[in-house]
Amino acid sequence: MTTSQVEVSAFPHVRAIVSANGTGEVVIAGNSRPIDAPDETALRREALTIVTDLAGVLSRPVRVYTEGPEGDGELVVHPDGNIDEVAAESNGRRRRAETPVSTPAPPVTSVPSSVPAPAVQEPQPAATQLPRTTSRDATAAPDQQDTSAAVTPAPDVPTRRSLKETSFLISDPVVQPATQGFRGLMARMGMRMSPSEAEMAERADIHAVSQHWPGPRTIAVVNRKGGANKTPTVAALSAVFARYGGGGVLAWDNNENQGTLGWRTEQGPHSSSVLDLLRDKEQLLSPLAHNALLAHYVHHQTEDKYDVLRSDENDEGDHEISADEVDAVHSVAAKYYRMIVMDSGNTARAANWRAMIGHTNQLVIPTTTMEDRAEAAKLTLQTLAARDGHSAKLAENAVVIISQWKPEDGDEARRIAAGFGPLVRAVVTVPYDPALKAGRIRHNALKPATQRAWLAAAAAVAKGL
Repeated sequence: MTTSQVEVSAFPHVRAIVSANGTGEVVIAGNSRPIDAPDETALRREALTIVTDLAGVLSRPVRVYTEGPEGDGELVVHPDGNIDEVAAESNGRRRRAETPVSTPAPPVTSVPSSVPAPAVQEPQPAATQLPRTTSRDATAAPDQQDTSAAVTPAPDVPTRRSLKETSFLISDPVVQPATQGFRGLMARMGMRMSPSEAEMAERADIHAVSQHWPGPRTIAVVNRKGGANKTPTVAALSAVFARYGGGGVLAWDNNENQGTLGWRTEQGPHSSSVLDLLRDKEQLLSPLAHNALLAHYVHHQTEDKYDVLRSDENDEGDHEISADEVDAVHSVAAKYYRMIVMDSGNTARAANWRAMIGHTNQLVIPTTTMEDRAEAAKLTLQTLAARDGHSAKLAENAVVIISQWKPEDGDEARRIAAGFGPLVRAVVTVPYDPALKAGRIRHNALKPATQRAWLAAAAAVAKGL
């Protein structure tokens, strides 16, 4: 088929304009996208790229009207980048076809006998026009009499529906137009485009982490080895859940004595720790207590919208958190927060560690791409699987989060993920990001790919709640 015979939709109307002064633009459905290039050849190449991307999004060829110093023309650009030049006479035919003309109605012709006519229901004769009958008809047996004048039954009268069975709501969800990538650009230019699969997956993850559950949920982040990325995991997950879920998230440093969560997060206008909250737990559990009282004990993260309950950071103190104290703090936290994300120490035999597991709804096992950290993560799962029924269920339903220790650790991360895959419910890999290495952890400081990975990790955790 020649190019002049190919029928290509004229929607959206696309013009590619190249001027002699070195400027250009592509106009899609009336929305202009300027092109900046050093010469006319580069301008044409950039315009072709824009139109090819549009054809790829639409999954079909696109008609383009070109304007330039050498004259005007018309092209058909395919999703694979191939270009067809539309013949001039074809242009004329198309333009004439686009002008409406009055066309006389075709003459009525008889239907061939070979084509069956549609069934037509004849109207019933009026009651005063009874058919004539012969003497044979009159003397026929009742079951042999002519029934052509039989009265058809009246149609059923529709009954009223119950108000409880009636709804004017639209049941199918309305998919919002694309906001990302080339599809998002087209949507912002006025041409509604559906989101890509990647954007739809991101929306699903956002929906998962935005949920509120009927009652508080506790997430324990555990690994028996130090330096396994427990604290950054607690901070990153808390930020995602608080940002998308509207706050109500507490990150609690449940180390036996002194942890590092307070060092990696923002400090409030005080130096309170879990020991101060324990001292005033009766007041906080009182029916007269209100949420604002918590500001005396927790440290609010102004950008990431969650609160931090620090461990004791007094170098001169030697207080070790007991199981009863974990229970007491958890009672206070469950009263004021919808989600509690608990950091932990490295001793699975410690009383506060065991008490934490007793309150846990979802287990998270963080590790890095260093072999000893991954081995410690596996041993942590083994310990819990052999302890009791609740711990074994947590281990089976756990989420393993693997953070790359170095930028080049991608292959090692995939190898470790494959090893954990059969052991737990989900495994998520987070790329290397220097913003997680040291200093205060802030979600906005992470690279976009890292933010997306933590969103996926939080969504995997949310599915177990």
